[in-house]
Amino acid sequence: MQDELFTVNPDVAPPPPPAEAPAEPVIPPGSPLAVRMRPRTLDEVVGQQHLLGEGAPLRRLVEGAAPASVLLYGPPGTGKTTLANLVSTATGRRFVALSALSAGVKEVRGVIEEARRRRQYNTENTVLFIDEVHRFSKTQQDALLGAVENRTVLLVAATTENPSFSIVSPLLSRSLVLQLRPLTDEDVCALIRRALADERGLGGQLTLTEEAEEHLIRLASGDARRALTALEAAADAASVTEHRTIDLATVESTVDKAAVRYDRDGDQHYDVISAFIKSIRGSDVDAALHYLARMIEAGEDPRFIARRLVVHASEDIGMADPTALQSAVAAAHAVAFIGMPEGRLALAQATVHLATAPKSNAVIMGIDSALSDVRSGRIGTVPPHLRDGHYAGAAKLGNAQGYRYPHDVPEGVLAQQYPPDELVGTDYYNPTQRGAERTLAERVPRLRRTIRDEGRERSV
Repeated sequence: MQDELFTVNPDVAPPPPPAEAPAEPVIPPGSPLAVRMRPRTLDEVVGQQHLLGEGAPLRRLVEGAAPASVLLYGPPGTGKTTLANLVSTATGRRFVALSALSAGVKEVRGVIEEARRRRQYNTENTVLFIDEVHRFSKTQQDALLGAVENRTVLLVAATTENPSFSIVSPLLSRSLVLQLRPLTDEDVCALIRRALADERGLGGQLTLTEEAEEHLIRLASGDARRALTALEAAADAASVTEHRTIDLATVESTVDKAAVRYDRDGDQHYDVISAFIKSIRGSDVDAALHYLARMIEAGEDPRFIARRLVVHASEDIGMADPTALQSAVAAAHAVAFIGMPEGRLALAQATVHLATAPKSNAVIMGIDSALSDVRSGRIGTVPPHLRDGHYAGAAKLGNAQGYRYPHDVPEGVLAQQYPPDELVGTDYYNPTQRGAERTLAERVPRLRRTIRDEGRERSV
């Protein structure tokens, strides 16, 4: 009987764990500058105002007004981990962090079971932060579904990849997807200056020259962690030499990356992109890659570079190589899809394609010549047989009467007037003898002779 008194009933849950009072996170001495400067409140967060404005979803989540699981999607160094911490500390929730690089299903289920017990006994909610969640397998992601749906845990997952392609649909539908944007130069500048002055950072012991600050901002490329890591390395180097000022040479020597003379808002921006396009137009693939590298290294917006490649593909290559436009558009999509630094590969491939392609400006000359005529008043009326005839009364007006259907003849091309009377016989497109346009240079005149009924040639 005595033994039975002490028999453990497996159906009865073990006693609850002791309640934990929310506490300020303890940052160990010697922690990296980026860790020491991690924002403790929403007011310290720099950037992401589209998500943190009054009434915005992320602000409501951090303030505890909208308990919903979220997927934070954005490039590195934009504050995903910081925001996950704020979600837990702002409302006193328990915070558990896992990395998809090291955690498996066992660890995930362990956290969920612990969260269930804590919630059952003392109503303590758990925020589960999973970094690099896109690296979880489908099975690992599926293990989260039940806990997310019944809010056993409040999931805050971070990913640098598009969730639509890397997260299973059931988990995606149960979460709010919030896209974080790269920090602006102004945001990074504010972070650097705060780290210089704040006691958690360098405490005002060092100053930074304007050139060094600009170089750090360029190095960051919108990544707060990268900016603070580079600043810390430069500060350590300056301290060793007992210099109170961090200059450009110190930054360059510590991060092993020379400053590129390039101002995205000044002359260098226009000079380098001009040299880039002219090198492609001149078929100098090596010079084109050099200028591309300068823009990438200086932090130029890769979308700007991609847009210029798309324009150039039609302006200077056109029908001499019709695949050039496809290559440029694909590069633009790739940059938007995968971001940098991997996007440099697509930009380089498109640059090589365009620089080595045969060149023709016949497309731009053709459309600009047509536009010039339109703007000068050479417009005329649409020939009656080409007008729309799909409405009552069209036939009485003579519309669509006498139109000849090209597919009714074996060649698929027949004699018929298409332009207004004022423009009959006007040539806009004049293909060159270069690349694929060489075939068009032979075909287009034959088409014109057939359509305009010039002579008897009908083979097109």
